[in-house]
Amino acid sequence: MSAAHDNAGAGHGSLGSYAIGFVLSVILTAIPFFMVMNGSFSRSATILTMVVLGLVQVVVHLVCFLHMNMSSEGRWNVMAFIFTAIIILLVVGLSLWIIFSADALMMPMH
Repeated sequence: MSAAHDNAGAGHGSLGSYAIGFVLSVILTAIPFFMVMNGSFSRSATILTMVVLGLVQVVVHLVCFLHMNMSSEGRWNVMAFIFTAIIILLVVGLSLWIIFSADALMMPMH
C-alpha cells in the first residue's frame, strides 16, 4: 500500500458489516411500520417502540456505516460526534426555550 492510500489505521467496513447494518436497518424500520399500519397496538406502545427502535437504529448506523468505535483510532471520531451532538442539542433546546418564552410573554391578557 502506498503512502497516498494509507488511512492511518482508520477502519473501513467490510461487505459483511455493511450487509449486517442494512439488514438491521430494514428490521428496525419494518417493526414500527408494521405497528403503525396494523393499528392494533396502543398509541403509547407504538410511540415508545418507534422512539426506542429509532435510537437503536442511530447506533446501528454509527457503528456499521460510520465505523464509530472505541478503538484508539476511532476514539477521536466518537469524541467529535459527541461534541457535535451536544452543540446541536444546546442550540435546538435553547432556541425552543427562547421561542416559547417569547410566545408566553406576548400572549394577550384577557
